[in-house]
Amino acid sequence: MSHFSTGRATILLLILGGGTICAAADVFLSRHQKAGFMRALAGRHARYDPAEKMIRRPFSSPGYHTTLKGGYVHPTRDSLNYAVALLDSGEPDLLGRAEQILRRVISLQDQEPDSRTYGIWSWFLEEPLDKMSPPDWNWADFCGTQLLQVAIDHMHRLADDLKLEVKQSILHAAYSIKRRNVGPGYTNIALMGTYVTLVAGELFEVDELTEYGKARLKRFHHYTLEQGSFREYNSPTYTVVAIKEITRMLGHVRDPDSQKLLRDLNRRAWFHVARRYHPPTRQWAGPHSRCYRTLLSDSTLAFIQRATGDQVHLVPEGLALESLDAHRLIAECPSDFFHHFTDPPERRLEIETFARGGAGGHDIIGTTYMHPDFTLGSVNIGDLWNQRRPLLAYWKTETGVAAMRLRCLHDGYDYASASLFAVQDKADILGAVVFATDRGDTHISLDRIKDATIKAKDLRLRLQFEGATDDIELPSRAKVGEAVCLSAGRVTCAFHVPHAAFEERAIEMQTGQDDETLYIDVVLYTGPERDLNFAKISEAAAIFALSVRQMPPPQHLTPQFNFGVSSAAGAITAVWKRNDRTDMTLTIPARPTRTRDQQSIARAEFGSDHPWKAGNRRPK
Repeated sequence: MSHFSTGRATILLLILGGGTICAAADVFLSRHQKAGFMRALAGRHARYDPAEKMIRRPFSSPGYHTTLKGGYVHPTRDSLNYAVALLDSGEPDLLGRAEQILRRVISLQDQEPDSRTYGIWSWFLEEPLDKMSPPDWNWADFCGTQLLQVAIDHMHRLADDLKLEVKQSILHAAYSIKRRNVGPGYTNIALMGTYVTLVAGELFEVDELTEYGKARLKRFHHYTLEQGSFREYNSPTYTVVAIKEITRMLGHVRDPDSQKLLRDLNRRAWFHVARRYHPPTRQWAGPHSRCYRTLLSDSTLAFIQRATGDQVHLVPEGLALESLDAHRLIAECPSDFFHHFTDPPERRLEIETFARGGAGGHDIIGTTYMHPDFTLGSVNIGDLWNQRRPLLAYWKTETGVAAMRLRCLHDGYDYASASLFAVQDKADILGAVVFATDRGDTHISLDRIKDATIKAKDLRLRLQFEGATDDIELPSRAKVGEAVCLSAGRVTCAFHVPHAAFEERAIEMQTGQDDETLYIDVVLYTGPERDLNFAKISEAAAIFALSVRQMPPPQHLTPQFNFGVSSAAGAITAVWKRNDRTDMTLTIPARPTRTRDQQSIARAEFGSDHPWKAGNRRPK
């Protein structure tokens, strides 16, 4: 009989029975660590709203899940993070505030086992679960993780009735996670949900959850080895989250077999990070499967520094310790990887298989060129959702670090139904952007477009430059079929669009800038708002070549854009003939179609090799 067929009575028995919580030792390893923590905590106190007993902040969101547009909100996850920090401080006068927050946020959880949203929370007090679009099931994982920190380290300090509420809330979250049963391809949530279910099961002596969590960890480990990497590959946001959850499990999971798997995963994760860290720019080279900012944050640099035991100095020590969770997440980077974070990089090509055989029979493969002056990375098959960085470069200028990335903008916002196909050789990329008819607009799946149609005033591809752009000079004009060249710092870039089509329009290119970025645009449509029905467009595609070179480039390294472009049987093939270098060939669908059909049609060649298959190319 399943857990859910037994209903509320079974849950209540689990909550009331079993599981001994012991008083935890001091959570800080040194007075310097605690001092950094207290500085970080001091900055949070002003956000506390005693009327609602939650954190209050200006509204912000990634643009989906919520229908709110502005104003101030009371976030559930942030409030729980604050409550854990209040308890970690050990300050007796902050205990009452922490208890108030816990009671308030726990009361917002859906605890009805038969409910569709069982075990989760809404993002904000102001927007109940039934008003979200749609609810975010990840909140069982995020909030459950924070409540487990309370249970492991502070349960002995709480009032007896609150102890029961915390335990009850954790178990509801754990059973919600088990019911959802996220697959191993959703890297950060697969790991976080494993942490919640496995640790809750061990802590409260619930065998069903313990066995589920152990099996889920084995499945994740096997999947990662089989695929070659994390499915959420090379993500400055979510690889760090993955390492943090692996670290939590290394500290809290008791099962010895699980510990062996976790140690192996920890090493693989750090190798994943170290091989793409670029010391001259202090950036994490692309391509990135998911991130929220293009330039690496100080908090991520501080995380790397702490994980090396401060053997790698990336930020001032005081800043490295100024964190609400550094004392909890003592991540450990293997010492034999430290040199990747300090030594000047030699010129090398990193080629890594991220997933095997899942995209029209092609493997998903990331290619990163590491050069002493710059990095250039791309993924062979990707999309242009706003969290993606499928094509990304970094280099250092006189005023800081500049970044270059590719976007597709629908009325100014990243269009998730734009697909990228690419083949890369060192600092040269041959790529193409085409359009899917079965994905979303602002998100890859949450707001799927209907009847392959969007309303639009503007649709364009953008090669965007951000960060330290003061000494980048763009030409005043750009044209399809002509290279656009620029230089900045010790780097030159050349961007060439040999072919672009959208409906029957004449395609124009523009260069420009705003307060924060410079850009080269391929304008597919601009004008009065109208329906764009991709199912009725016979050709919508843009093919491009991109070269990055050391400045000044030796003559033999100057890019030569000698192209052959042909069409046949609904596909477009571009061949980049590169003088004394290997030719690169890319074939793409001419017209918009379903994602899987795009991937079936698309193919690439690198000379006589097929670079979209694992093992067909070796780094040189």
